[in-house]
Amino acid sequence: MRMMTFPNRYLIVILTFISTSVCYIERVGFSIAYTTAADAAGVNQSTKGTVLASFYCGYACSQVPGGWAAQKIGGRKVLLISFVLWSLTCALVPLDPNRVTVLVIARLLVGVAQGFIFPSIHTVLAQWVPPHERSRSVSLTMSGMYLGAATGMLFLPSLVKYRGPQSVFLVEAALGAMWCMLWFKYASDPPRSEHPKATASGFGESLLPVKGSQKMKVENGGISAKTAHIPWKKILLSLPVWAIVANNFTFHYGLYVLMNWLPTYFEKGLQLSLQEMGSSKMMPYFNMFIFSNIGGVVADHLITKRILSVTRIRKLLNTVGFLVASLAFILLPLFRTSSGAVFCSSVALGFLALGRAGFAVNHMDIAPRYAGIVMGVSNTAGTFAGIIGVRFTGWLLECAKTANPDLSSPESWKLVFYIPGFQCIFSCLVFLLFSTAERIFD
Repeated sequence: MRMMTFPNRYLIVILTFISTSVCYIERVGFSIAYTTAADAAGVNQSTKGTVLASFYCGYACSQVPGGWAAQKIGGRKVLLISFVLWSLTCALVPLDPNRVTVLVIARLLVGVAQGFIFPSIHTVLAQWVPPHERSRSVSLTMSGMYLGAATGMLFLPSLVKYRGPQSVFLVEAALGAMWCMLWFKYASDPPRSEHPKATASGFGESLLPVKGSQKMKVENGGISAKTAHIPWKKILLSLPVWAIVANNFTFHYGLYVLMNWLPTYFEKGLQLSLQEMGSSKMMPYFNMFIFSNIGGVVADHLITKRILSVTRIRKLLNTVGFLVASLAFILLPLFRTSSGAVFCSSVALGFLALGRAGFAVNHMDIAPRYAGIVMGVSNTAGTFAGIIGVRFTGWLLECAKTANPDLSSPESWKLVFYIPGFQCIFSCLVFLLFSTAERIFD
């Protein structure tokens, strides 16, 4: 009987949390497996950067289409299709570092498939989660990324060592397939009848398009006209949207640079073995998991108790998170021990995750009906950060090898970490000036 009273929206949030965990196990897993195989084959840093960045090229192409597709046919269906596509690609593509073209195409396909995931998740959550639960629900769902990355960093290096790099692809495909079965069995669209008083806040609204001439009954007996029109011009010209975009770009620049190059920094910059580091190598991502949920709980508590306005809460958490992360990024190349580097990278990523309770939830504040669309726009910027940051970092390190061939000098890594550090300062200022939590899109 207790199981029967478990709210459906909690199950949806848990399943979306698992989905982001699996996605980031895949991303971290490819970085670890490919880096190992590429180093063994003598592939240079610039080529590695090209292969690693190709995922984000495909990812960028499908962000806005992902939001549009979720709006048109439903986030639940789009999420399932995207998981099936990237899981099949992982299962079928061989990991041969000398076949660069094949790997680039495969990573492009995986990127396109995963690009539909986060706009679809935001569309689903905007339908299922009431406003006073959004901060912690979105934070929990997004914290799955970090738990997945931490899990990948902890277990996958040993899997590569004992079973080979290709085994990582097979494990990732199996995880994707298992999630698909869970989502297919348990996920559903929200019945509007369960949420009679929430329409004004955007909660429980049907986000699927209805022809302009059609009418939709609402629970209080009235009639509400719904149209399929999406206010693209208003979205693209909105300063609050661009404040989210700027912070999404910065967040993902720092995250993707560390996700793709932190293994190289440990092994080349600090002369450490990932296998010998034990569980410490997962701490940056585990810290993100903890701080993301702290940010969500704190934000919802402040909103529920009406201690501050929602706008001020978003700005406060975003500013604290990004400024502390900025300091940690700038100090990171100065730490030359394993414990120091892990601590500094953990602080950087942890406080970036805290900042997500500011900018990342703001999609649903300003545009609950178009949350997937706005998420697609901002996440496109975040994806370009991956393309630029990962590829540019490879180029910076290749240039640094002229002065220090083994990349063990801190001078080789300063620009790599200074760039996201100063971006954090700029982005939090933009969010302070232009963001709002008021609903601006009907």
